[in-house]
Amino acid sequence: MTGTLAPPAERRPAGPAAPAPGRPERRPVPAWLWAAPPVLALAVVFLYPLALVVRESLAPGAYGEVFASASFRDALVTTVWLAAAATAGCLVLGFVLALVIAFVPFPGGRAVAKSIDVFLSFPSFLITLALLFVYGTVGMANGVWTDVTGAAEGPFRFLTTPWGVLLAEITYFTPFVMRPLLAAFSQLDTAQLEVASSLGARPLRIVRRVILPEALPALAAGGSLVLVMCLNEFGIVLFTGAKGVTTLPMLVYGKAILESDYAAACVVAVVNVVISVSLYGLYRLLVARTTGGRATGDRARSAGPAGRRTAARRTRTAGGAPEGSRLRARA
Repeated sequence: MTGTLAPPAERRPAGPAAPAPGRPERRPVPAWLWAAPPVLALAVVFLYPLALVVRESLAPGAYGEVFASASFRDALVTTVWLAAAATAGCLVLGFVLALVIAFVPFPGGRAVAKSIDVFLSFPSFLITLALLFVYGTVGMANGVWTDVTGAAEGPFRFLTTPWGVLLAEITYFTPFVMRPLLAAFSQLDTAQLEVASSLGARPLRIVRRVILPEALPALAAGGSLVLVMCLNEFGIVLFTGAKGVTTLPMLVYGKAILESDYAAACVVAVVNVVISVSLYGLYRLLVARTTGGRATGDRARSAGPAGRRTAARRTRTAGGAPEGSRLRARA
């Protein structure tokens, strides 16, 4: 049987289905129409009140009067040093605690890690009240001291000082640093730790040369968040009863509620907002530079055997001597 096979029909790419006869074609909704409702809600809820604050602060002579006052300068210095000290304390304490939870096995470690999320939901004044129950003038620590020694008063009176405010802020904001650190440690390549340990590196050297570089973006994220929150913290300073500690939020409260000087209060509020936004912009810049510089190394580590050799070369510096010399020494 002699016959020729017909060539297969040429396939054409399927185009959009034609609308049914008598049915109008549906046009896609423009993107700006979807974005309009949330933008409008944001403008009404946030931008309009902020514009009113800025307009009130532009009263004649308001900025000059506020900037010339000693109370504003003292509040600015107190706010900055408290926020910087609390951020440094939270970074150090949060890094150590996250290391222990992530890399030191102990009973209940997973429950402790999960409880951090619950701690983040607590209001700031609740932690301050807890510290008052323990270290307040009539707290448990002073009560035990007076019962044991027979003294009329206890020695713990630091909660009404700047050091008490600093302790309360570090206690409350440390979990905000631990949360991103634990997330970063969970994604850490354990092969780097094993290579460094096999080369004889001690735990502190492994932390400094392997773990800390991996944790820098998480530290930057947590530290910037804590810094901005400390700059705007009001409840901790109020509930500690530290009358000699006046921060910018406390100055806004005093000017607006106690003195009814709304123009001065708005000036201080605008300064506080400018500082917070500037620090947030600096944080974004630092994170972009940090993550951008590390992108090449991350791609190399994810490139199979070649990436693992790159990770091994990185971690050899944590072990001290090169790998070849240790192999020759063993031989």
